[in-house]
Amino acid sequence: MADQGSFLHLARPLGPAPPGTQPTTAPLNVVIQPQALFSILDHSLRRNADQDRVIGTLLGVRSEDGSEVEIRNAFAVPHTEIENEQVEVEMEYQKNMLSLHLKANPREVLVGWYATSSELNQFSALIQNFYGSQGDGTYPHPAVHLTVSTNPGEDIETRTYVSAPVGVTTERIQDSASFIPVPYEIRYGEAEKSGLELISSAKDRDDRTTGVITDVQSLERAITEVLDMLERVSEYVNSVLDEERPPSTALGQFLINALALAPKVDPADIERDFNNHIQDVLVISYLANTIRTQIDLSNRLATAPLVTGALEGSGVSGGAAVDGQQQKPGRDQRGSKGRGQQ
Repeated sequence: MADQGSFLHLARPLGPAPPGTQPTTAPLNVVIQPQALFSILDHSLRRNADQDRVIGTLLGVRSEDGSEVEIRNAFAVPHTEIENEQVEVEMEYQKNMLSLHLKANPREVLVGWYATSSELNQFSALIQNFYGSQGDGTYPHPAVHLTVSTNPGEDIETRTYVSAPVGVTTERIQDSASFIPVPYEIRYGEAEKSGLELISSAKDRDDRTTGVITDVQSLERAITEVLDMLERVSEYVNSVLDEERPPSTALGQFLINALALAPKVDPADIERDFNNHIQDVLVISYLANTIRTQIDLSNRLATAPLVTGALEGSGVSGGAAVDGQQQKPGRDQRGSKGRGQQ
């Protein structure tokens, strides 16, 4: 019979499940928001020269069944690593910052931690167990570990993990963990997309800077992109009709559904509505400028008596000083005259 102490048991983390159902591995997918990645990259740029990596806390939301985690925010946590010896994490700082963030964003919860290195070592297991512990950790949900490689001159590589306890004894479980990769995706909306496109436009410039475009320029760019897409679709349809390209049923169905969403409105009505909308915008802009001018004028009129009083006070004191200065030469002249007569 084999010795039971020679076996290594690996337990894949399970998320909480409703009564009567089987628990599933959680999370099955991780969604990362761009602002969280920018916070991590900014922390990496501000790290000390002697630090190989920096760590921090991840905040976000979970789905009801715990199968999906969305990382929305992150903040830095000071820590010190001595190679192959010890790691020190400012736990009190982490707790205070977490409390402040949760007060500012009540819907967000602690979901895990990040590190600006792809390496997983014994220190990673210690920190992972701290974030996944009961009380101040993510228990009963497993903590998500996000790694972001920030090596200069290399592409940014991102990975997400959850952990399972590993160890033959209770003492070994505390500083050991099995990191299990989980799929992830970087999801952003239209507002984030515009910002990312603006930032990416600076990569082709030598000074790595770019200016903020106006609303009119943004509208012009969007219209140009739509015209380019319509031109590509038209070329594809013409090539299929001319039997120059094999047809695609899925693509054809997608185009039909997209065209079905377009409203069937007369172009003259669209132009009239657009002009009316422009006029409404101009009226609102004129009213906003008028209100701004009225507020500025009211502030000036309200502060005018204070400014006038201050000027009059300074003018009176100045006049007295001038009179005093003018009287002194007069007395000197009279004195000189008297002495001359004597």
